[in-house]
Amino acid sequence: MEHEAVHGLEALAPIVATPAAWLRWVPLLPLLGAMWNAALGKRLQARLGKRAVHVVAVGVMTAAFAVAVVAFSTMLGLEPEARFLEDSVWTAAVADPLRIDLGFALDPLGMAMVLVVTGIGTLIHVFSIGYMHEEPAYWRYFAYLNLFAAAMLTLVMADNLALIFFGWEGVGLASYLLIGFWWRDRDKAAAGMKAFVVNRIGDFGFLAGLLILFWLLAGAWGTGTAPGSAGPTLNWRELRDQIALPGTGVAEHLQAVRLLGLPALGLVGMLLFVGAMGKSAQLPLHVWLPDAMAGPTPVSALIHAATMVTAGVYLVARLDFVYALSPTAMGWVALVGGLTACFAATIGFVQTDIKKVLAYSTVSQLGFMFVGVGVGAFWAGAYHLVTHAFFKAALFLGSGSVIMACHHEQDMRRMGGLGKVMPVTRWTYLVATWAIAGFPVASGFYSKDEILWKAFTARHLELMGVPVPWLGPAIWAACLVAATGTSFYMFRSYYMTFTGSYRGAVGGHGEHDAHGSGHGSAEDHGHGHQGPRESPLSMTAVLVALAAGAVLASFLGLPAVWTGHEPALERWLAPSLTAGHSVPFTEFPHALEIAFQGLGVLAATVGWLGARALYAEGRSHAPEALKARFAGAWSFVNQAWRVDALYDRVVVRPSVALARGLSRFDGVVIDGAVNAAGAIGRFLGRLDAAIDAHVVDGLVDGVATVTRRAGGQLRRLQTGRIQTYLYGALGGALLVVLLDFLVP
Repeated sequence: MEHEAVHGLEALAPIVATPAAWLRWVPLLPLLGAMWNAALGKRLQARLGKRAVHVVAVGVMTAAFAVAVVAFSTMLGLEPEARFLEDSVWTAAVADPLRIDLGFALDPLGMAMVLVVTGIGTLIHVFSIGYMHEEPAYWRYFAYLNLFAAAMLTLVMADNLALIFFGWEGVGLASYLLIGFWWRDRDKAAAGMKAFVVNRIGDFGFLAGLLILFWLLAGAWGTGTAPGSAGPTLNWRELRDQIALPGTGVAEHLQAVRLLGLPALGLVGMLLFVGAMGKSAQLPLHVWLPDAMAGPTPVSALIHAATMVTAGVYLVARLDFVYALSPTAMGWVALVGGLTACFAATIGFVQTDIKKVLAYSTVSQLGFMFVGVGVGAFWAGAYHLVTHAFFKAALFLGSGSVIMACHHEQDMRRMGGLGKVMPVTRWTYLVATWAIAGFPVASGFYSKDEILWKAFTARHLELMGVPVPWLGPAIWAACLVAATGTSFYMFRSYYMTFTGSYRGAVGGHGEHDAHGSGHGSAEDHGHGHQGPRESPLSMTAVLVALAAGAVLASFLGLPAVWTGHEPALERWLAPSLTAGHSVPFTEFPHALEIAFQGLGVLAATVGWLGARALYAEGRSHAPEALKARFAGAWSFVNQAWRVDALYDRVVVRPSVALARGLSRFDGVVIDGAVNAAGAIGRFLGRLDAAIDAHVVDGLVDGVATVTRRAGGQLRRLQTGRIQTYLYGALGGALLVVLLDFLVP
């Protein structure tokens, strides 16, 4: 495997960049929008109304999308091997031999990500106009939304790993601000903090992997194995070219070095994957994403469906040349992805909050993406990223439309029958459900099927340096179960929400009321005390566009077994994901591949029919009977397998106890020692003052007093009278004579 990977990489020609100095405007425009609304938005909203806020926020996103389209058209005009646009903003040599430049670059993979972020991001900005129009802090919401888009675009457009990490951290900050947007609500503020802390754990792995990778590269150049090259760098394009450079032995050096008993390159891949696990909510760092539903629903669509959570998948795909050299790292990525996909799917069975269903669905679908990139089908993982962006954004925004219509009620048990009054929301939600379930025509079928097939045919995966040929088929089986579960819980959410009769109250409360922003009757977004009705055009038009994208994206990945040639997206991504060509897969007849596609459709059908039998048209007796019969299992799964409780017991409580203990130690011992030192100092100061006042000053004052009194007595002799002086002289003479007479 390693030899084949090296050989495949060596065949790669260095990328020739096309200068494009205008690329910087893609991330810069939303950044300027964020700065504008953060500085002036509140005053403009008060004077000119909310239109002054969203015109700027939506305008900069639309402009960024327009620049991205220009970049896409420019790239289309280039030969496939020359599709690389570069905008070098600033060059700096930080410290020899480390070079970190500030620049932006786009290849076909980055171009796909930018179109997703700017295109779907713009639609979500438009949807937010209607959804958030009664929010008092409207200006702050759009400032945060623009900031997130700027950070995400920096991440996917950065031409080096250091700048990618900068964007990575910016995305974490912006997500913290958006998840905890209604910070006056303690639970929502805690959800934002939880996301921030869990992501910091992953970020530590990212940074450690980055540093070890540079150390390995510096070692390669230090031994002279890479003559004629510019030296070690964190520029991902140069890294790829250096590893592929024939005759240098760089790839061999990276594979030969061991660290902590493991191949160092495999350790780098696993540490970088830890960062991806945090950002993309994989086991066991998935716990932040369901709680992140505390943010506004459009935020859930933008961050937790289309962009932020896919950053980890993008990172692994971007560093495909690193993972292709380490079957161990690939094995762990695929294994964690498969376990996460199956684990999260089971939790979706019992959730009643519509946003929580979609949250665990996101975790599961991210697991599918990591299976794709983990087994070496990098383009398939990227394809599922694109299709997921469309159908999951449609689902989240569709749930937002439902929540708003139900006066911000999120419990599906208090919904039902909405298909009659919300036809656009219903049909777009159904199309997106069809896509995520994996039925043909919709794009989710093609991306998920490709991942499943590649997992089944993978025989090159290793764990801790030991080949595990059965790991791929085992992951395929787990993913097939997860696909069945996905179809079940998504159609369950559809039937509970849109079929049967309406079970909710005319008025209600939900995410807006809970944060206490004081909307009053405006919470109903113009509904007053009426029953549910369809959302405004600014929202439904976005839903239609996303549902259409969920279907049309299927043309990007029509399988070769159907068309006789590679899928369009695979051809487009080929110049970016060259390392994938060196990853071997077992060849099987096309008939078997078609049969496995049939198994995928069968799994989706089983899930759909199960949900229909239990939940269609308001049926609830069978689910309640099953819940009562398996109460223990239901409670266990409903509590997300009690992973949060385990974290609370193993991590949170000991950490809090340790913090309190250290606080007491600080208060009693450290502060006690400091206070004792202060008391001793004060005592010595007072003693010194007393000695100075009573001893030193007393002696000085005594000498002065004696001198003054002696002078006073002697002054009496100086009377100024001649008679007195004569008497004194006479007395003295008599004393001298007397002494002379008396002393022999």
